[in-house]
Amino acid sequence: MSTVVITGGTRGIGLGMARALLAGGHRVAICGTDPERVEKVRAELSGEAVVLTADVTDREQLRHLWDAAADRFGGVDIWINNAGISHDRKPLWELPAATAQQVVTTNLLGVINGSAVAVAAMANAGGGHVWNMEGLGSDGRTVPGLAAYGASKRAVTYLTRALSKEAPPGVSAGLLSPGMVATDLLTHGYDDPAELAKARKVFNILADTVDTVAPWLAERAVSRARNGAHVRWLTTPKVIGRFAAAPFRRRDLFAG
Repeated sequence: MSTVVITGGTRGIGLGMARALLAGGHRVAICGTDPERVEKVRAELSGEAVVLTADVTDREQLRHLWDAAADRFGGVDIWINNAGISHDRKPLWELPAATAQQVVTTNLLGVINGSAVAVAAMANAGGGHVWNMEGLGSDGRTVPGLAAYGASKRAVTYLTRALSKEAPPGVSAGLLSPGMVATDLLTHGYDDPAELAKARKVFNILADTVDTVAPWLAERAVSRARNGAHVRWLTTPKVIGRFAAAPFRRRDLFAG
């Protein structure tokens, strides 16, 4: 049994992981920024988890999340920095400054804040593991129109590798890579219906649903918590295999 904190855990893959962990008998604390959404998820989970409103860009709010989880469950074993946002697919110079700042602040500073809170508390408590979530750009691949988002995720990968080398004794860090997951984040920012239709053809080959990916990641988040660990759902052999099978396999992840 582990106690797991997940930022950005009130929707998408974060919520999917929380549900899977609870189903496996683990203890979970999650946060989100939308109070109405937080209340809805709290009611759904029926008191089995700590569910709070917290903004990852505010380190004090994340300290409160840690304290709430530790007070409820007696400690925290694993912290997952999952919260992240994207932006409209536009050239960098057309992206509003406020939007670019929000993306970088949430995706990078939010991970820095969560890591700092978790590592310090875990060091005092005797140990624990921090997972950071990769995304498009983490491997260096570039996609036009997603410069700010991709740069933030590339930075998270570097940050995590550095953290794994400087973390105090007993504390470890690693990367979770969910690949392409059919959430609103995947299809966000397509203004041109034709471009979205084209992208969906690729998504239907390579992407998977939250219900498929989240339980797999959740199980490995608790079983493979080792320093420098890198857990990938969408590996290169899997990509090759899916493109090879695409002419014989029909999938529509967006039906309905």
